[in-house]
Amino acid sequence: MEAPAPGPGFEFEQPIFDLQSKLRSLEQLEDKTEAVKQEIRHLKREVARVIQEIYDNLSPWQTVQVARHKNRPHTVDYLSLVFDEFVELHGDKLFGDDRAILCGFAKLGQYKTMVIGHEKGRTYKERTACYFGCAHPEGYRKAMAKMRMAEKFQVPVICLIDTPGAYPGIGAEERGQAQVIAENMYEMSRLKTPIICVVIGEGGSGGALGIGVGDRVAMLQYSYYSVISPEGCAGILWKSHAYAEQAATALRFTSKDLSRFGVVDHVIQEPLGGAHRDHHQTAQRVKMYLMKSLRELLAVPADKLIDQRYDRFRRLGQFLEGDQPGAGSETDRASA
Repeated sequence: MEAPAPGPGFEFEQPIFDLQSKLRSLEQLEDKTEAVKQEIRHLKREVARVIQEIYDNLSPWQTVQVARHKNRPHTVDYLSLVFDEFVELHGDKLFGDDRAILCGFAKLGQYKTMVIGHEKGRTYKERTACYFGCAHPEGYRKAMAKMRMAEKFQVPVICLIDTPGAYPGIGAEERGQAQVIAENMYEMSRLKTPIICVVIGEGGSGGALGIGVGDRVAMLQYSYYSVISPEGCAGILWKSHAYAEQAATALRFTSKDLSRFGVVDHVIQEPLGGAHRDHHQTAQRVKMYLMKSLRELLAVPADKLIDQRYDRFRRLGQFLEGDQPGAGSETDRASA
């Protein structure tokens, strides 16, 4: 499939639009002199340079905007562009089939895999059916059931993360939203098969972590991965979504930040101007990363894989062990 046109852009892309408008006007001329042809070549180079410069210096909030671009490739796009076959599996055998999470067997080169991913939908009808990528408890139960199936057949699991967060409705809470996410994280931590997680757009809160515990965790260059969405953070701290931009800066959730903190193992570079401009090239880079990771992980015995997965997440963050400086020993505190 062809990637859609980038569509309406962002305010920070105005210099790009101005150059492209000038370029189109020159290209539409019927009789092009050598000077005009030279100017066209110059403008094409200038457009590429400006795009590169702008996208190399995106603010955290601008990164969020790019991660939410309406033409950014979704899980269904990667299923057709990265994998050779896909057979979807439905339902959690308890309540229903949540369309916000897609599951199924897929073939990646010579590898058979189980693919699990959030799906947002394109049209309003699709987005409504998928709850804009916000999964319910039945979605996470479906995902876990398919992961256990993958473990049974010794098939690696690939998780594609793209959600602003788990669905926050009353019905979801009544059916155990928080508990099922916690159970998924626990079960994934000890699953005896390789797990690769890739944040392809938004990686928001527990909704992302519900399918986010893996041996390899990667993210696309202009995606974000956070404990909460910027709007949610702003609503809690400042009681207004108007402070979302400040919250985005404070959360430090871009690929540059998370790579430096060791939260993600790898950042997959996006094509010039973001994944929404070139689906095929983005998918090819994701495919190369998945193939490389599968070759490495399938060579590791299952018991060692689980130990390494546990150690990976235990190393995250900074903490102190024992008594803090100046606090004194337990004996000192007891006698005080």
